[in-house]
Amino acid sequence: MQLGNLVDFEVEGEDGRFLPRMRSLSHIGFGWMLERNRLMLWHNFIQKFYYHLKDADEIEPFYYELLLKAAKRWQKQNPKRIMCECYLELLAYEGRLYPDEACYICEMRIDEEIALMQGFKPAHPSCIYAPALPTKKLFDTFARKKCTFLEDAEVEVLYQTLMKGF
Repeated sequence: MQLGNLVDFEVEGEDGRFLPRMRSLSHIGFGWMLERNRLMLWHNFIQKFYYHLKDADEIEPFYYELLLKAAKRWQKQNPKRIMCECYLELLAYEGRLYPDEACYICEMRIDEEIALMQGFKPAHPSCIYAPALPTKKLFDTFARKKCTFLEDAEVEVLYQTLMKGF
């Protein structure tokens, strides 16, 4: 399955037919598409969007704009950081970003270290047996929706959590 390509096209047959056809199809590429590692990360990211949006009847422009913004930054920045920042924006847009400092499992306050479940839901590292991250640093990241102040190892933990699904 080839996902994640930006294409331009004209629609032919919008006169009430069952299924109109695409005409004058052209691929709009980015420079990073020739770099295998960046392309593979892009395909993994797009696949998560595909499964997240596949049952939607109508897709809002927010998702397209988010992906286009990410594609433009993909060449110059760390793709894993971009993916995490986009996912934070998506969670905030959908109202699923948990700003609470309470564990999703036991509902007790999280102090020094935090772990993340799928959907970036906060929990104690001992409640879900997951890698620990600094709580203050992570909630600052959630508030800003930027991974600027996170170390590469911390971004890797966020990335692995994101890859579990939206």
